[in-house]
Amino acid sequence: MSGNRAVFLDRDGCVNVEDDHIRAIEQFRLYPDTLESIRRLNHAGFSIVIITNQSGVARGLMTEEFVNKVHKLMLEWFDGAGVKVDAVEYCPHHPDGTVEKYAIKCDCRKPAPGMLNRAAKKLDIDFSRSYVVGDKLSDIELGPATGAKAIMVRTGFGKREAEKITNGDHPAPDFIADGIKDAVEWILSDARLPGQL
Repeated sequence: MSGNRAVFLDRDGCVNVEDDHIRAIEQFRLYPDTLESIRRLNHAGFSIVIITNQSGVARGLMTEEFVNKVHKLMLEWFDGAGVKVDAVEYCPHHPDGTVEKYAIKCDCRKPAPGMLNRAAKKLDIDFSRSYVVGDKLSDIELGPATGAKAIMVRTGFGKREAEKITNGDHPAPDFIADGIKDAVEWILSDARLPGQL
């Protein structure tokens, strides 16, 4: 059998409420359906990877220590609810950043697939059996870049971003979901197709 199936979940706007560069721990709030949705993916045998661009680090709005503090809290919430997340990958870079150390063009800032490639190597993930879920076109572009299927959620920036797809300048997602719960329903249905299990 080939590598593991995974679901790569964008953080802001998909897993938690989008709040324009979370700079205070109190701003971090999960969507109501997040825990149960990830739990369903756990039961179906998917590896779960949270991915997030955190350009606020490069822009001097927050530190990597703060990003790690948010992720620690998030993982504590997941653990307390019996939800397993196998990896959290983030990119602190932005080419126009004001913090020199992070003001670079990198291979990890979405839509570049560096974060996914790192996780795939660690977790033996087969992209052809995997899914990317997010609220921005940069998330959706990871589908064609890796061979995974892409689902756009209408939460976060998703409604606005979905409108950009119709002009044909951007790859269309395999599915557009109302939110994480709807995305997981589609993934579980799609994964049952012959050859997917």
